[in-house]
Amino acid sequence: MRGLVVRGVGTPPRVEPVELPATGRGQVRVAVRAAGVCHSDLSMVDGTIAAPYPLLLGHEAAGVVVEVGDDVDRIAVGDHVVLDWAPPCRSCWYCGHGEPWLCERSGTPAATVGHTIDGEPLHVTLGLGALAEQVVVPQQAVVSVPPDLPFATAALLGCAVLTGVGAIRRTADVRPGDSVAVIGLGGVGLSAVAAARAAGAARVIAVDVAPAKAELAHAAGATDFLLADDTLSRAVRSLTDGRGVDHAVECVGRAATIRAAWRATRRGGQVIVVGMGGKDDMVALSALEIFHSARTLRSSVYGSSDPDRDVPELARAVLDGTLDLDFLVTDRITLDDAPEALARMARGEGARTVVLFD
Repeated sequence: MRGLVVRGVGTPPRVEPVELPATGRGQVRVAVRAAGVCHSDLSMVDGTIAAPYPLLLGHEAAGVVVEVGDDVDRIAVGDHVVLDWAPPCRSCWYCGHGEPWLCERSGTPAATVGHTIDGEPLHVTLGLGALAEQVVVPQQAVVSVPPDLPFATAALLGCAVLTGVGAIRRTADVRPGDSVAVIGLGGVGLSAVAAARAAGAARVIAVDVAPAKAELAHAAGATDFLLADDTLSRAVRSLTDGRGVDHAVECVGRAATIRAAWRATRRGGQVIVVGMGGKDDMVALSALEIFHSARTLRSSVYGSSDPDRDVPELARAVLDGTLDLDFLVTDRITLDDAPEALARMARGEGARTVVLFD
């Protein structure tokens, strides 16, 4: 089969043939029908996230189960499924204490599955490698969804939507009448904007460095759009009676934007960091401002979500019209066009690009 492979930090990814192993005990084989091009894939290419190579990219996808191994009891051939890149083990301390998104046995950057056509061991992104025609994964890494859910939408439920919506609903617990700022309008940020509006937030301020994102922000439900610059915190306060927002959701993963989110938040408000940044990018806060502001600074890992619970819930919300995601897919492409989609993402263009497979 074919997949999108990167062979080293900074080297251009390319589509090439790869070989997957046979479907083993407790595993399922999924024919991928749609896969999103996610910023985490770009982070694997540019080295922000350390990973072994050669690496088969992709982790945000949906498809159809075409084969099941022995002892598979939660899924059947023909089921439509969303892939889960962080399937909880259900047995570690975190899973046992209601925090499966922090499972100590899931979410590793890469696993070795199959090999390249020249015989090298093949590493797959987050245990999936979903920018490919097929994947072989543990049954815990798939979640069934209704067959009438379009594959392009279903694919995004497994990462961008689950992460962005979860940050609003699960981590921040946004309530009707609240004010929310979302910094960084990729797929995750735009999903957060849509979720904040759906939650009844009175003011949803969308922020990005690209003026072209304004139209997408308003389509997602933003009441206001601001450019990210040195005047951001003052602009946010001018829209919130001088206080700042109740919740600032940072979807970039940089110290500078985390600081911007902090300054744009009211006293007693909360800053939710969704973006994954570099380990050497340090955030500086003075002891006095931490005390005086009474703000909460926390991260939202995978939207503080349990995919087995939340993916079906999101699918129902899309199908009944209470969660509109039509704006989110700005480009539909073939696998051969995926390298250019990563380049567009690096330039900050568009929302979500989805690779469609026959």
